[in-house]
Amino acid sequence: MAKVLMKGNEAIGEAAIRAGCLNYFAYPITPQSEVAEYLAKRMPEVDGVFLQGESEVAVGYMIFGAAACGARVFTTSSSPGISLMSEALSYITCAQCPAVFVNIMRGGPGLGGILPSQGDYFQATKGGGHGDYRLFVMAPDSVQEAVEMVMEAFPLAEKYRNPVMILGDGLTGQMMEPVEFPDNLQKAPTNKDDWATNGMDTRGSDKRNLVKSLFLDPTALNAHNLLLKEKYARMQREDVRYEAYNTDGDYQALIVSYGTMSRVCRTAIDNLKADGVEVAMIRPQTLFPFPIDAIRQAVGREHCRLAISIEMSMGQMVEDVERSVQGRCPVEWYGKCGGEVPTPEEIMDVVRERLAG
Repeated sequence: MAKVLMKGNEAIGEAAIRAGCLNYFAYPITPQSEVAEYLAKRMPEVDGVFLQGESEVAVGYMIFGAAACGARVFTTSSSPGISLMSEALSYITCAQCPAVFVNIMRGGPGLGGILPSQGDYFQATKGGGHGDYRLFVMAPDSVQEAVEMVMEAFPLAEKYRNPVMILGDGLTGQMMEPVEFPDNLQKAPTNKDDWATNGMDTRGSDKRNLVKSLFLDPTALNAHNLLLKEKYARMQREDVRYEAYNTDGDYQALIVSYGTMSRVCRTAIDNLKADGVEVAMIRPQTLFPFPIDAIRQAVGREHCRLAISIEMSMGQMVEDVERSVQGRCPVEWYGKCGGEVPTPEEIMDVVRERLAG
């Protein structure tokens, strides 16, 4: 398949269509509004549905309704918009409905700014809404990987009957890169007749399917939470994804970074290598489930003296890095938040300084 040059936001919209999702509900917010602009034109061309809700709160429950009926459905938003959907996300997760949410992050907290950030790591991986729940969270480092993750997200959501979140940043949505839409990622929806509220006549069944998140009996609610907990453990067993970079030889430090920031780190690592300083990187492609074992093994190498979490946030991922390292070496953080992207030269200086210290 020939590659085509596309803006990230538009490629995300096209990837969802290629994945067989013809239901898109959204509310505009920068820096991801081009997804809605693109799909407002494309969805009618493929007999799909695009509906702009009156607010992100409304969109969250539109997603819940469509997902409960067994439809492939997704939305895109940016940081404050995802906050407004967080109550619905908790309901959807509890009710075990598959859906896909794309967050093209902007700076925060509050209204913040529209430039790229990674300040929603906690929101995505620890649960931005109420109760004990987890999202399956994927983090692309390029427009091509964003395309692939969006296409993979729908089968993953159906596999686990759980929302999947694609966590990008403003650069992911706004930059243009050549992309292709792999045919092998176009997977048919799974049979949902055993749980979806798609009508007894449709299923040819006399069994009512009730999708709910209300459990008034405390024993029943505890049992349901244990069921969800086992599902999250299954994610950790079966679908952890990461990229290991420059981990084959001996290295003095391990960088952990994701998304756009990891691309800058890769350049810094190459430049340091040319100067005789060996540094490796683990790039989480899934933020939950997190690549705990890969990081633990990487810092266990004989000459590794230091792990550095490099993020466009005030050190949110560093907590998971520390949990992975478990005291095998010191863990430090470096980053910027608010729209500035650290340069390769800044990262090189930080690595040299921390190793010297």
